[in-house]
Amino acid sequence: MTDDVLVVHGGTPLQGRIRVRGAKNLVSKAMVAALLGDSPSRLFDVPKIRDVEVVRGLLGLHGVKVSDGVEDGELVFDPANVESASTDQINVHAGSSRIPILFCGPLLHRLGHAFIPDLGGCHIGPRPIDFHLQALREFGATVEKTPEGLHLSAPNGLHGTKFALPYPSVGATEQVLLTAVMAEGVTELRNAAVEPEIIDLICVLQKMGAIIKVHTDRVIEIQGVPKLHGYTHRPIPDRIEAASWAAAALATRGHVEVLGAEQADMMTFLNVFRSIGGEYEVTDTRPPRPGQPGQEGGIRFWHPGGELQATALETDVHPGFMTDWQQPLVVALTQARGLSIVHETVYEQRLGYTEALNSMGANIQVYRDCLGGTPCRFGRRNFKHSAVIAGPSKLHAADLVIPDLRAGFSHLIAALAAEGTSRVYGVDLINRGYEDFEAKLADLGAHVERP
Repeated sequence: MTDDVLVVHGGTPLQGRIRVRGAKNLVSKAMVAALLGDSPSRLFDVPKIRDVEVVRGLLGLHGVKVSDGVEDGELVFDPANVESASTDQINVHAGSSRIPILFCGPLLHRLGHAFIPDLGGCHIGPRPIDFHLQALREFGATVEKTPEGLHLSAPNGLHGTKFALPYPSVGATEQVLLTAVMAEGVTELRNAAVEPEIIDLICVLQKMGAIIKVHTDRVIEIQGVPKLHGYTHRPIPDRIEAASWAAAALATRGHVEVLGAEQADMMTFLNVFRSIGGEYEVTDTRPPRPGQPGQEGGIRFWHPGGELQATALETDVHPGFMTDWQQPLVVALTQARGLSIVHETVYEQRLGYTEALNSMGANIQVYRDCLGGTPCRFGRRNFKHSAVIAGPSKLHAADLVIPDLRAGFSHLIAALAAEGTSRVYGVDLINRGYEDFEAKLADLGAHVERP
């Protein structure tokens, strides 16, 4: 479709300042958490992205009144009249997001039953929901699979349980948290994900009246409570978007200040960014003083000139190198001298986007072997989950088709770094996780246009 195409005139360094809002991977989950309260909740700094629209629509279908607050980016949720939604209504959202699976626990608590449509999301691997369903069954839910989706009920209520995840899945950890907070008794979750967005979700639930203890060694203990109230919360900033703009600055030999970005949650990325030759400076927030305006802090990222250096990295769960940082950074690594090695250990099919980069002149080989320090769960399973990037490579323009959210932004970065004019198809998919990215590109001096 011609209205889903972006024409990118590459070869111009990105220069300027943009701002990131609340983390996509927290905001949508905090919105779901509002279902659990018996009074309104208020969420600030909500980005205008497709995932937020989907969750807002699903909440509305279930009787939650969602309204815009006074502040830009503020949403107010009133869950006073939670009700069932028809299968046909919910199926309107089928395939558009993976968020609906997280409605299970809250709906079981509020209504005693839930329906979840076919799930969408990015095609970067099967990402089965088996962990979710197994956890829900442990709490006492019954699950009936039908052609249109999943029907869940809890005839005897939900009860605390001891549960160990085979892998520290972020989604499954969120599922357990949203279900356990009002389940009768105590829940112990072992091998839990502890990403910053998970900790921020725990902060939201704690504000609502939940009792949650985060122990060492990925153990989370939740003591169920009979009721929760609303929350007021400002989420952590989106560390994925911040890193994506940082990679864009590096790949285009530019200089980008990302307001709102925070150092603490990006330490692992910042170490790699500096080790390959990028530079950054953390700027602190300055409150207003008499006669002086305040200033929002963030991180400035830039290419200092000279050559970038190759590196070897492995993606991993937090506090490792985040899988969503991998794709944008690989574009910058095509400009680094030497052989860079990337071992993807989180999603088994996340390197397909490299074919497009090779069509633009990159030299990337993908392998089934574990090219990292230790074998991972994808070893000997026929998944091409390791990449070797030889550089530097001169990128040239090409026609690109976006396969998924993070790969899409990577393709966009490559088009910006390449000489010539590229046409990037499917760019609306980027709106799932990057707020107003075309306006931000314009603010950074990029030459892009809709045909």
